[in-house]
Amino acid sequence: MTASKSSRARSARAQAAARSGTAAAGRASRGGTAVKQPTGAKSATATKTSPAVRTAANGAARTSGPVQAPAVTTPAAPDGLLGKMRAGLASVFSAGESPVPLWLRLTTFLVALAGLGVSIYLTIAHFTEATLAGCNETGGLVNCTKVTTSPQSYVFGIPVAVLGLAFYVFVVAIMSPWAWRVTRREVNLLRIAAMIAGVGFVLYLLYAELFIIGSICLYCTSVHVLTFILFVLTVFAAATWGIGSRRFSS
Repeated sequence: MTASKSSRARSARAQAAARSGTAAAGRASRGGTAVKQPTGAKSATATKTSPAVRTAANGAARTSGPVQAPAVTTPAAPDGLLGKMRAGLASVFSAGESPVPLWLRLTTFLVALAGLGVSIYLTIAHFTEATLAGCNETGGLVNCTKVTTSPQSYVFGIPVAVLGLAFYVFVVAIMSPWAWRVTRREVNLLRIAAMIAGVGFVLYLLYAELFIIGSICLYCTSVHVLTFILFVLTVFAAATWGIGSRRFSS
């Protein structure tokens, strides 16, 4: 009887100990979950609410991919008559390396500028009726006023001074170093033709001064000399280095 009670008591204590261990393990498991859950929640919240993390992630995503350059649209070449005209002008005024040496190009340009300056002065004096500086007005061979106020100072109703000004504006342009670089045959022929016309007009003015008016103008004579120098240099350049090549655009 006593042995049986002792056996039942040990069995009860063993079951109670087993139940106590199971309960402790359950509490420990629940406690670990409770500790881990707030940490996970805080991490998730920090990830969702931190703008620095989102900015860094977006910047990394944008810079990690390949950078594409913007497309450049090239306008189509014009067709028809307008396109051909533009192509022709570009061909005529295309610059190249001129065979004419630099010294001759600069010389003709400076001489043309000098002629333009004298022509401007004569034109101003003509319209203001001012006396030309340095000219003898008492008579004799040199008499600028007699020449500039004579009937021969007009051609077809246009003052000779204005014609000379217009001529030298064109000559300065065509004698510039940039114009000499144009190797088109037509441009060189135009330069030669302009100088031939200029020398022809100078010969007429010299005839009028010497045989009709009976006096000469020093400023007019200086323009005549400058025109003759340009004529000689232009002809010399054409005879020595040719008059360019003829090119046609397709």
